[in-house]
Amino acid sequence: MNGINRLDIKQLRVLHALLDLKNLSQVARKMGLTQQAISEQLRKLRDLFDDRLFIRQGNSMVATPKALSLQQPISDILEQLESLLEPDLFTPETYKGIFTISATDYATQALLPQLFKITRRDAPELKLIVRDFASDNINQLITAGELDLLITFPEFIPDNLTYVTLLEEQHLCITGCNNELTKAPLTLAQIAAYPQLVVSPSRANLRGSHDQWFAARGLKRNIVMSVPSFSAVPDILHTTDMIAFYPARLLPSSKVKQLEVEALPPTFQVIAAWHPRTNDSPIHRWIIEQLQNL
Repeated sequence: MNGINRLDIKQLRVLHALLDLKNLSQVARKMGLTQQAISEQLRKLRDLFDDRLFIRQGNSMVATPKALSLQQPISDILEQLESLLEPDLFTPETYKGIFTISATDYATQALLPQLFKITRRDAPELKLIVRDFASDNINQLITAGELDLLITFPEFIPDNLTYVTLLEEQHLCITGCNNELTKAPLTLAQIAAYPQLVVSPSRANLRGSHDQWFAARGLKRNIVMSVPSFSAVPDILHTTDMIAFYPARLLPSSKVKQLEVEALPPTFQVIAAWHPRTNDSPIHRWIIEQLQNL
Protein backbone atom coordinates (compact mmCIF):
# COMPACT_ATOMS: atom_id res chain seq x y z
CA MET A 1 0.00 0.00 0.00
CA ASN A 2 2.91 2.38 0.61
CA GLY A 3 3.84 2.21 -3.07
CA ILE A 4 0.28 2.92 -4.23
CA ASN A 5 0.04 5.87 -1.85
CA ARG A 6 3.15 7.36 -3.43
CA LEU A 7 1.92 7.01 -7.01
CA ASP A 8 -0.16 9.70 -8.65
CA ILE A 9 -1.71 10.25 -12.08
CA LYS A 10 0.85 12.85 -13.09
CA GLN A 11 3.67 10.34 -12.64
CA LEU A 12 1.83 7.81 -14.78
CA ARG A 13 1.38 10.43 -17.50
CA VAL A 14 5.08 11.32 -17.37
CA LEU A 15 6.10 7.67 -17.64
CA HIS A 16 3.66 7.13 -20.50
CA ALA A 17 5.02 10.18 -22.37
CA LEU A 18 8.65 9.13 -21.81
CA LEU A 19 7.92 5.69 -23.18
CA ASP A 20 6.38 7.34 -26.23
CA LEU A 21 8.78 10.23 -26.91
CA LYS A 22 12.01 9.01 -25.20
CA ASN A 23 13.15 12.61 -24.72
CA LEU A 24 12.93 14.72 -21.56
CA SER A 25 12.63 18.10 -23.28
CA GLN A 26 9.91 16.91 -25.67
CA VAL A 27 7.94 15.43 -22.76
CA ALA A 28 8.29 18.71 -20.86
CA ARG A 29 6.92 20.71 -23.81
CA LYS A 30 4.06 18.29 -24.35
CA MET A 31 3.00 18.41 -20.70
CA GLY A 32 3.62 22.14 -20.21
CA LEU A 33 6.23 21.53 -17.50
CA THR A 34 9.90 22.34 -17.10
CA GLN A 35 12.54 19.74 -17.92
CA GLN A 36 13.58 19.91 -14.28
CA ALA A 37 10.02 18.98 -13.21
CA ILE A 38 10.05 15.99 -15.54
CA SER A 39 13.44 14.90 -14.18
CA GLU A 40 12.05 15.13 -10.63
CA GLN A 41 9.05 12.96 -11.57
CA LEU A 42 11.40 10.43 -13.18
CA ARG A 43 13.47 10.33 -9.99
CA LYS A 44 10.33 9.49 -7.98
CA LEU A 45 9.33 6.82 -10.48
CA ARG A 46 12.78 5.18 -10.28
CA ASP A 47 12.49 5.11 -6.52
CA LEU A 48 8.94 3.78 -6.65
CA PHE A 49 9.64 0.94 -9.09
CA ASP A 50 13.19 0.32 -7.85
CA ASP A 51 14.47 0.45 -11.41
CA ARG A 52 16.35 3.00 -13.54
CA LEU A 53 13.48 2.83 -16.11
CA PHE A 54 15.39 4.96 -18.65
CA ILE A 55 19.07 5.26 -19.55
CA ARG A 56 20.33 8.35 -21.34
CA GLN A 57 21.87 7.67 -24.74
CA GLY A 58 22.81 10.92 -26.48
CA ASN A 59 19.66 13.08 -26.66
CA SER A 60 17.40 10.10 -26.23
CA MET A 61 16.22 7.97 -23.31
CA VAL A 62 16.35 4.19 -23.72
CA ALA A 63 13.74 2.27 -21.74
CA THR A 64 14.76 -0.60 -19.51
CA PRO A 65 12.92 -3.95 -19.71
CA LYS A 66 10.99 -2.96 -16.58
CA ALA A 67 9.81 0.28 -18.18
CA LEU A 68 8.79 -1.54 -21.35
CA SER A 69 6.78 -4.05 -19.30
CA LEU A 70 4.84 -1.14 -17.80
CA GLN A 71 3.94 0.50 -21.11
CA GLN A 72 0.72 -1.38 -21.90
CA PRO A 73 -0.65 -1.51 -18.33
CA ILE A 74 -0.07 2.23 -17.90
CA SER A 75 -1.69 2.95 -21.27
CA ASP A 76 -4.73 0.90 -20.22
CA ILE A 77 -4.98 2.66 -16.84
CA LEU A 78 -4.82 6.14 -18.36
CA GLU A 79 -7.42 5.21 -20.96
CA GLN A 80 -9.78 3.96 -18.26
CA LEU A 81 -9.23 7.11 -16.20
CA GLU A 82 -10.03 9.25 -19.26
CA SER A 83 -13.24 7.29 -19.82
CA LEU A 84 -14.41 8.21 -16.31
CA LEU A 85 -14.55 11.86 -17.38
CA GLU A 86 -16.33 11.28 -20.67
CA PRO A 87 -20.00 12.33 -20.69
CA ASP A 88 -22.54 9.53 -20.88
CA LEU A 89 -23.78 9.13 -24.44
CA PHE A 90 -27.49 8.40 -24.21
CA THR A 91 -29.42 7.09 -27.18
CA PRO A 92 -32.95 5.83 -26.54
CA GLU A 93 -32.65 3.31 -29.37
CA THR A 94 -29.89 1.37 -27.61
CA TYR A 95 -30.71 2.07 -23.95
CA LYS A 96 -31.28 -1.06 -21.86
CA GLY A 97 -32.72 -0.80 -18.40
CA ILE A 98 -35.79 -0.88 -16.17
CA PHE A 99 -37.67 2.30 -15.24
CA THR A 100 -40.34 2.30 -12.52
CA ILE A 101 -43.13 4.87 -12.50
CA SER A 102 -45.64 5.46 -9.74
CA ALA A 103 -48.73 7.07 -11.25
CA THR A 104 -52.14 8.17 -10.09
CA ASP A 105 -55.21 6.62 -11.63
CA TYR A 106 -55.64 9.80 -13.68
CA ALA A 107 -52.08 9.73 -15.04
CA THR A 108 -52.34 6.04 -15.91
CA GLN A 109 -55.22 6.82 -18.25
CA ALA A 110 -54.39 10.33 -19.46
CA LEU A 111 -50.62 10.17 -20.03
CA LEU A 112 -49.11 6.71 -19.84
CA PRO A 113 -50.68 5.17 -22.97
CA GLN A 114 -49.14 7.94 -25.09
CA LEU A 115 -45.81 7.65 -23.26
CA PHE A 116 -45.72 3.90 -23.82
CA LYS A 117 -46.37 4.38 -27.52
CA ILE A 118 -43.27 6.59 -27.69
CA THR A 119 -41.05 4.30 -25.61
CA ARG A 120 -41.97 1.21 -27.62
CA ARG A 121 -41.14 3.05 -30.82
CA ASP A 122 -38.02 4.97 -29.76
CA ALA A 123 -36.60 2.91 -26.87
CA PRO A 124 -37.60 -0.70 -27.55
CA GLU A 125 -35.10 -2.16 -25.04
CA LEU A 126 -36.45 -0.04 -22.17
CA LYS A 127 -38.61 -2.00 -19.73
CA LEU A 128 -41.26 -0.07 -17.77
CA ILE A 129 -42.98 -0.91 -14.50
CA VAL A 130 -46.02 1.07 -13.32
CA ARG A 131 -47.03 1.01 -9.68
CA ASP A 132 -50.11 2.42 -7.98
CA PHE A 133 -49.54 5.76 -6.34
CA ALA A 134 -49.45 5.35 -2.55
CA SER A 135 -48.79 8.73 -0.92
CA ASP A 136 -48.27 7.22 2.55
CA ASN A 137 -44.85 5.70 1.79
CA ILE A 138 -43.87 7.44 -1.44
CA ASN A 139 -40.85 9.23 0.05
CA GLN A 140 -39.42 6.02 1.47
CA LEU A 141 -39.81 4.19 -1.86
CA ILE A 142 -38.27 6.88 -4.05
CA THR A 143 -35.41 7.51 -1.61
CA ALA A 144 -34.63 3.78 -1.57
CA GLY A 145 -34.52 3.76 -5.38
CA GLU A 146 -37.58 1.52 -5.73
CA LEU A 147 -39.29 4.24 -7.77
CA ASP A 148 -37.75 6.37 -10.52
CA LEU A 149 -40.55 8.83 -11.26
CA LEU A 150 -43.88 9.96 -9.84
CA ILE A 151 -46.74 11.32 -11.95
CA THR A 152 -49.20 12.91 -9.60
CA PHE A 153 -50.38 16.24 -8.15
CA PRO A 154 -48.18 18.75 -6.24
CA GLU A 155 -49.95 18.32 -2.91
CA PHE A 156 -49.10 14.62 -2.83
CA ILE A 157 -45.29 14.81 -2.98
CA PRO A 158 -42.73 15.47 -0.20
CA ASP A 159 -40.89 18.80 -0.21
CA ASN A 160 -37.50 17.18 -0.81
CA LEU A 161 -38.37 15.99 -4.33
CA THR A 162 -37.73 17.84 -7.58
CA TYR A 163 -40.67 18.22 -9.94
CA VAL A 164 -41.83 19.81 -13.17
CA THR A 165 -45.37 20.71 -14.24
CA LEU A 166 -46.56 18.61 -17.16
CA LEU A 167 -49.95 20.22 -17.76
CA GLU A 168 -52.84 22.19 -16.34
CA GLU A 169 -56.02 20.15 -16.13
CA GLN A 170 -59.67 21.15 -15.72
CA HIS A 171 -62.55 19.18 -14.25
CA LEU A 172 -65.73 19.35 -16.31
CA CYS A 173 -69.22 18.52 -15.09
CA ILE A 174 -70.61 15.43 -16.82
CA THR A 175 -73.55 13.07 -16.68
CA GLY A 176 -74.78 10.00 -18.56
CA CYS A 177 -75.76 10.49 -22.20
CA ASN A 178 -79.32 9.40 -21.45
CA ASN A 179 -79.73 11.66 -18.43
CA GLU A 180 -82.31 14.35 -19.19
CA LEU A 181 -81.10 17.60 -17.69
CA THR A 182 -81.90 21.12 -18.74
CA LYS A 183 -79.75 22.44 -21.56
CA ALA A 184 -79.57 25.81 -19.84
CA PRO A 185 -76.42 26.40 -17.76
CA LEU A 186 -76.89 24.91 -14.30
CA THR A 187 -76.25 27.04 -11.24
CA LEU A 188 -73.78 25.86 -8.63
CA ALA A 189 -76.70 25.46 -6.20
CA GLN A 190 -78.39 23.08 -8.64
CA ILE A 191 -75.15 21.16 -9.16
CA ALA A 192 -74.54 20.89 -5.41
CA ALA A 193 -78.03 19.50 -4.83
CA TYR A 194 -77.84 16.91 -7.59
CA PRO A 195 -76.69 13.35 -6.69
CA GLN A 196 -72.93 13.21 -7.31
CA LEU A 197 -70.30 10.57 -7.87
CA VAL A 198 -66.72 11.28 -6.73
CA VAL A 199 -63.43 9.51 -7.35
CA SER A 200 -61.39 8.80 -4.23
CA PRO A 201 -58.39 6.58 -5.13
CA SER A 202 -56.65 6.49 -1.75
CA ARG A 203 -59.44 7.08 0.76
CA ALA A 204 -62.72 5.20 0.73
CA ASN A 205 -65.07 8.00 1.76
CA LEU A 206 -67.76 10.32 0.45
CA ARG A 207 -65.52 13.33 0.01
CA GLY A 208 -64.40 15.04 -3.15
CA SER A 209 -61.57 17.34 -4.16
CA HIS A 210 -63.95 20.26 -4.78
CA ASP A 211 -65.84 20.14 -1.46
CA GLN A 212 -64.09 23.24 -0.13
CA TRP A 213 -64.72 25.14 -3.36
CA PHE A 214 -68.46 24.56 -2.96
CA ALA A 215 -68.30 25.25 0.80
CA ALA A 216 -66.66 28.63 0.16
CA ARG A 217 -69.84 29.50 -1.76
CA GLY A 218 -72.10 28.32 1.06
CA LEU A 219 -72.97 25.05 -0.66
CA LYS A 220 -72.73 21.41 0.42
CA ARG A 221 -72.45 18.75 -2.26
CA ASN A 222 -74.87 15.84 -2.40
CA ILE A 223 -72.26 13.09 -2.77
CA VAL A 224 -73.96 9.70 -2.88
CA MET A 225 -71.24 7.41 -4.27
CA SER A 226 -67.45 7.07 -4.28
CA VAL A 227 -65.27 4.90 -6.54
CA PRO A 228 -61.49 4.41 -6.55
CA SER A 229 -60.91 4.84 -10.29
CA PHE A 230 -61.78 7.36 -13.01
CA SER A 231 -62.18 4.49 -15.47
CA ALA A 232 -65.38 3.38 -13.69
CA VAL A 233 -67.11 6.76 -13.94
CA PRO A 234 -68.50 6.70 -17.51
CA ASP A 235 -70.07 3.25 -17.04
CA ILE A 236 -71.69 4.24 -13.76
CA LEU A 237 -73.02 7.57 -15.00
CA HIS A 238 -74.35 5.89 -18.13
CA THR A 239 -76.73 3.74 -16.06
CA THR A 240 -77.64 6.14 -13.21
CA ASP A 241 -78.99 9.64 -12.60
CA MET A 242 -75.77 10.98 -11.07
CA ILE A 243 -73.37 13.69 -12.19
CA ALA A 244 -69.61 13.99 -11.62
CA PHE A 245 -66.64 16.30 -12.09
CA TYR A 246 -64.30 14.58 -14.53
CA PRO A 247 -60.90 15.52 -16.03
CA ALA A 248 -61.19 17.07 -19.49
CA ARG A 249 -58.24 15.06 -20.82
CA LEU A 250 -60.16 11.81 -20.25
CA LEU A 251 -62.98 12.96 -22.50
CA PRO A 252 -64.76 12.48 -24.82
CA SER A 253 -66.57 9.28 -23.93
CA SER A 254 -69.53 7.79 -25.77
CA LYS A 255 -71.27 7.13 -22.46
CA VAL A 256 -71.27 10.62 -20.95
CA LYS A 257 -71.92 14.20 -21.97
CA GLN A 258 -70.73 17.53 -20.65
CA LEU A 259 -73.10 19.78 -18.75
CA GLU A 260 -73.10 23.57 -19.03
CA VAL A 261 -72.55 25.11 -15.60
CA GLU A 262 -72.24 28.71 -14.44
CA ALA A 263 -68.70 28.16 -13.11
CA LEU A 264 -66.07 25.47 -13.01
CA PRO A 265 -63.66 24.60 -10.19
CA PRO A 266 -60.08 25.93 -10.47
CA THR A 267 -57.66 24.11 -12.75
CA PHE A 268 -55.10 21.80 -11.20
CA GLN A 269 -51.52 20.83 -12.03
CA VAL A 270 -50.26 17.42 -13.06
CA ILE A 271 -46.56 16.98 -12.29
CA ALA A 272 -43.66 14.59 -12.71
CA ALA A 273 -41.45 14.32 -9.60
CA TRP A 274 -38.15 12.57 -8.90
CA HIS A 275 -35.38 12.35 -6.31
CA PRO A 276 -32.67 15.06 -6.69
CA ARG A 277 -29.97 12.38 -6.97
CA THR A 278 -31.30 11.55 -10.47
CA ASN A 279 -31.27 15.15 -11.73
CA ASP A 280 -28.50 14.31 -14.22
CA SER A 281 -29.78 10.87 -15.21
CA PRO A 282 -30.12 10.74 -19.02
CA ILE A 283 -33.03 8.28 -18.96
CA HIS A 284 -34.91 10.44 -16.44
CA ARG A 285 -34.38 13.54 -18.56
CA TRP A 286 -35.54 11.73 -21.68
CA ILE A 287 -38.70 10.28 -20.09
CA ILE A 288 -39.65 13.66 -18.59
CA GLU A 289 -39.09 15.40 -21.93
CA GLN A 290 -41.46 12.96 -23.62
CA LEU A 291 -44.10 13.57 -20.94
CA GLN A 292 -43.79 17.33 -21.33
CA ASN A 293 -44.39 17.04 -25.07
CA LEU A 294 -47.55 14.94 -24.82
